[in-house]
Amino acid sequence: MTTVVVGGHSRKVGKTSVTAGLIRAFSEYDWTAIKISSHWHAGDVPAEDADLDRICSIREEKNREGNSDTSRLLAAGAARSFWVRIKGNGLEAAMEMLHPILQSSPFVIIESNAILRFIRPDLCILVLRYDVEDFKESARELLRQAHMAVAFGRGSSTPSWEGMANAALTGVPQFSPDDLGIMPAEFIGWVAARLR
Repeated sequence: MTTVVVGGHSRKVGKTSVTAGLIRAFSEYDWTAIKISSHWHAGDVPAEDADLDRICSIREEKNREGNSDTSRLLAAGAARSFWVRIKGNGLEAAMEMLHPILQSSPFVIIESNAILRFIRPDLCILVLRYDVEDFKESARELLRQAHMAVAFGRGSSTPSWEGMANAALTGVPQFSPDDLGIMPAEFIGWVAARLR
């Protein structure tokens, strides 16, 4: 099984766009896409899946034309797409439920920072957005494991975390696309070499 992890320093930095871009660029692979999120609100989930007492929930996306992130991953070309919602330390319980899904696919792409506590991926990509100041604690672990970084809006501002991230990413290839949904040729070439 080939495993790719796409994480980011905060919410809303473009992780799903990068994940979808990778799926599109490597459409010859039979991807299973998994999005893991720790924010779980009743309004975010379908009524039949809104049991907020559960510590984790895994839902397979079937709609390729919807607006959800998991729909976007299917539309990009993923064979299967799952949304995993966890609360607190629920990822450990979710891993047990995810195990059969992970074992059933030769190519898995996971959008998550926290997953790095449980797996060592073949490729770990950190998404940075220079106009977002927040830097989550889970992203610090990602800094230590990143094989490459995608930095969006590098010229737009200088966030307080820039020095820390640059120091941790010394020697790690960094790419700065104009559009997070369209990965530059150099990025695609680098990923292709890594996946081989």
